[in-house]
Parts: sequence; C-alpha cells; structure tokens
Amino acid sequence: MSVSLLLTMTGQLAAGAVAPASEGGVEANILQMVLNSGPVVKMVMGLLLLASVISWSVIILKLIQLSRASGHSARFLHSFWKSRSWASLSAEIGDYHASPIAQIFRVGYLELGKVHKARLDVRTAMENVERALRRAASAESSRLYKNLSFLATCGNATPFVGLFGTVWGIMGSFHEIGVKGSANLAAVAPGISEALIATAAGLATAIPAVIFFNHFNSRIRVLETDMSNFMADFVNFLERDLLKKPAPGTGRGDS
Repeated sequence: MSVSLLLTMTGQLAAGAVAPASEGGVEANILQMVLNSGPVVKMVMGLLLLASVISWSVIILKLIQLSRASGHSARFLHSFWKSRSWASLSAEIGDYHASPIAQIFRVGYLELGKVHKARLDVRTAMENVERALRRAASAESSRLYKNLSFLATCGNATPFVGLFGTVWGIMGSFHEIGVKGSANLAAVAPGISEALIATAAGLATAIPAVIFFNHFNSRIRVLETDMSNFMADFVNFLERDLLKKPAPGTGRGDS
C-alpha cells in the first residue's frame, strides 16, 4: 500500500467519524468501538484500565501521605526549637506520627537513653547515636518512596502496551484488505479505530504517572534534605550540650 493511499484512508476514517460522534457523543462512539474490538485489543484496554486505576490510587494515597508528612514535620520542627526538654517532646511524638523527622528524633532519643544506661565513652556513644539516626533516616526514605516504582513502571511501559494495540489494529486492517481485496473504508476502519483508541489509552495512563512520579520525587528530596539537616542539628546538640557532660541533666538532653 502506498503512503498516499494510507493517508487517503485515514482522512476518510476521520470524516466518517464526525457524524456519529456528533449524534451519539464521543464517549458513546469510543465505547462502542472498544466493545466491537477484537479480543487482543480488549485485553490491551483491560490492562491499561487496570494500570490506570492502580496508578491513580497510588497518586491519591501518596498525595495524602506527603502532605501529612510535610505538615507534621513543620509542626514538629517548630516544637523542637521551642522545647526546653527532649523528654517532654518525646512524650508528644504521637502528635507528629506522619513526620519522618519526628520518627528520626524518636529513634535518636531512644538510642540516647541506651547510651546513658550503658555509660559509654563519648566517641562510642556518638557512633551509636549516629548509626541509629542513619538507619531511621533510611527507613523513612524507603517509606516515602514506597509504591513510586509502580508509577515509574506505568509511565514507561503503558505507552508500549498501547503501541502494541496500535500495531495489532493495523495488522487487522491490512488483513481485512487482503481478504476482501479492497482498501475501502469499511475494510480498514475498525482496525484503525482500535489502533487509535489503544494509543490514546496508553498515553492517558502514562502521562499522569510520569507527571506525579516527578512531582513526588521532588517533594521527597525536600523532605530528605530536611531530615539530613535535622540529623546534623541533633548530633551537634549532643556533642555540645549533652555527651560532654559526666551524667545526663536537665534541659534538651534530659532523658
């Protein structure tokens, strides 16, 4: 088939689709084409629909999680800098349960209590606390990144799934041409329609996944920077105000 003939058939298909779309609505027309499509294209559309539903579920849950994490972290940092006693702040840690910074503080404060009970030297105590803080930060980062890999996979794979449906639809169109020995609109329209719908569905699934994947990564990097800064401040407080003392006293290091 020449390029000019293929372009002519595509133009005829577009012209023929105008009247039905205006009469019954675009949504009804598309639904009808999907229902009349072959089993392979229906399978492709089902996979894309499932991927889209899961993707939007991840997006909504991740929006809620990161919004709470940012809000609780801001509140916790405000309380941290105003607090005169880490013991009282630790008792209120449940108010900031969604904050990764608050969870790092909780782990660091618990490790600080173990250090005091073991009466370790300053160097060993600092190493233990810093190790506990790093483990807590790694765990919180993993929690924040959880399920983002699905959005990345969805953004990368679904366009190719839609492309598979496109190729299959075009293959069907050429097959009909060979069987009927004619390149008229009735022979090629169903296959080309299936191809166009599969492509559109693949892109409609992939585009939101990619956009929100990048958005979430940016927000998580901000939270990771805040966690890193807090860990540095926490260690500085210990080195300056607590672990150089012979025994725990009152104030920020009160345990």
